[in-house]
Amino acid sequence: MTEPPAEIITGAQSLVRALERVGVDTIFGIPGGAILPAYDPLFDSSIRHVLVRHEQGAGHAAEGYAMETGKVGVCMATSGPGATNLVTAIADAYLDSVPIVAITGQVASGVIGSDAFQEADIRGITMPITKHSFLVTDPADIPSAIAEAFHIASTGRPGPVLVDISKDALQGPTSFRWPHELALPGYRPTSRPHNKQIREAAKLIAEARKPVLYVGGGVIKANAAAELKVLAELTQIPVVTTLMARGAFPDSHELNLGMPGMHGTVAAVGALQRSDLLITLGARFDDRVTGNLESFAPNAKVVHADIDPAEISKNRTADVPIVGDAREVIADLVRALQKQAEEDALVGEYSAWRSFVQGLKSRFAPSYDKPAEGLAPQTVVERISALSGPDATYVAGVGQHQMWSAQFIDFERPRQWLNSGGAGTMGYAVPAAMGAKAGAPDRVVWAIDGDGCFQMTNQELATCALEGIPVKIAVINNSSLGMVRQWQTLFYEGRYSNTDLNTGPESIGARRIPDFVKLAEAYGCVGLRCENEDDLDDVIAKALSINDVPVVIDFVVERDAMVWPMVAAGTSNDDIKIARDLAPDWEEDDL
Repeated sequence: MTEPPAEIITGAQSLVRALERVGVDTIFGIPGGAILPAYDPLFDSSIRHVLVRHEQGAGHAAEGYAMETGKVGVCMATSGPGATNLVTAIADAYLDSVPIVAITGQVASGVIGSDAFQEADIRGITMPITKHSFLVTDPADIPSAIAEAFHIASTGRPGPVLVDISKDALQGPTSFRWPHELALPGYRPTSRPHNKQIREAAKLIAEARKPVLYVGGGVIKANAAAELKVLAELTQIPVVTTLMARGAFPDSHELNLGMPGMHGTVAAVGALQRSDLLITLGARFDDRVTGNLESFAPNAKVVHADIDPAEISKNRTADVPIVGDAREVIADLVRALQKQAEEDALVGEYSAWRSFVQGLKSRFAPSYDKPAEGLAPQTVVERISALSGPDATYVAGVGQHQMWSAQFIDFERPRQWLNSGGAGTMGYAVPAAMGAKAGAPDRVVWAIDGDGCFQMTNQELATCALEGIPVKIAVINNSSLGMVRQWQTLFYEGRYSNTDLNTGPESIGARRIPDFVKLAEAYGCVGLRCENEDDLDDVIAKALSINDVPVVIDFVVERDAMVWPMVAAGTSNDDIKIARDLAPDWEEDDL
């Protein structure tokens, strides 16, 4: 009996079927000439397409969707400038290990390399910032390219994958054939850790007297928060959570010392510096955590577990390297420690160490001085957190407001906190919050942004208003590029070169440029303003009560507020300052 002839469809139809096959429910993008053939079958698809106002917004929205849901985010753009506008978001996803697939149209295959209209070698441009990239010129190859792209993006260390498809491949005839197996020779990420390394790590943990669980974003990517809590409570080892790992371990837990690094807590920084063992889980010894690398945790041995072997011993040599998925590594460590205790009575004893770091935690709890007049930005963040609670998702831009959010929001669950950690991308918050809300429509989503960051991508407010994505935007408005201004205060003798944004009431001619309330209203959103603490809770409550349209709140805050603690770039973590020219009295605390 002969098989019926295969249905002949276009490459574009094959693309949409492939996306449906891998479970895509939302795409963020903008049509254009080279990608236009894909938009016709997308019109009839079950996939929701969110028409953004800028391709960078599409990329960050795909990131926000991925970080909120744990699924692969998808963005789409046309050739040339459409594709290059995705580059910042792709780089951001690469540095923060966010699984996205970027689909771009390309000029017809016959003119590739001829400098055709709107041609750009986007595959070559993005090669250093993607896990893998495809150039598809044959419509028959589209299903396998999509299947492989989604597999690569979501397995091993997650990250962005580019699929660039020529226009003639989208228009050409083909039949849809889903691959029975993936042709990815050499791509076999290791998820199961080696038993010998686990045993060696367990032995070091038992022998240590001042260990720290140094937890990075890989724990959240691996959905390993529950396993981490078991490990911490079994061993009673103090925990620090990096900027990318906020929420991986509850802030309310007595073992949580907070965030380490340049603007970390004194307890977290001090514990790392004085530890004799770092149990590093899904973290990469980033320079913002280590400060001067030579002086970082000088007496500590290192257990380093990461799913990406390239990260292990890249910055700090590991005494026990463990390649594997964080969830499996932690679960195996728990079993090994339990077995070790049963068989050899090897159990770590850390009571004196815990007492020491808890002393640091209580003596140097995060704090700030309120201004004599006006609104403290830290108070704004604190009250948003208190009134919205841990069920809300918080997305931050980059700068002072990002650090205040990391310090003063109460993080109790994984995927509660989204931010641009590796790239530090201004303009991340609004579109990423849009993507997070699209992925979790029943969750309250706050974008906490600065007045500088907000002006880079606020056009996506139009997308949110028209697409029914009611995010809440808190603009921490100090009328400045705040973090740059802080550095100018501290290191450039207060010479404020090109950091005044004129968005506050003291602006040129007493005109706010722009007026964020009017801007919000022009985009079809609700615009609110708060300038003093007496009105703060009422304004936040009003924003929380509005759930059918986006809300923008212009929080006019003190201009000279600074982020403390601080470790100046390139200096030792031992030189942490809790205020200007004020350091902790370490000598009194030494064990």
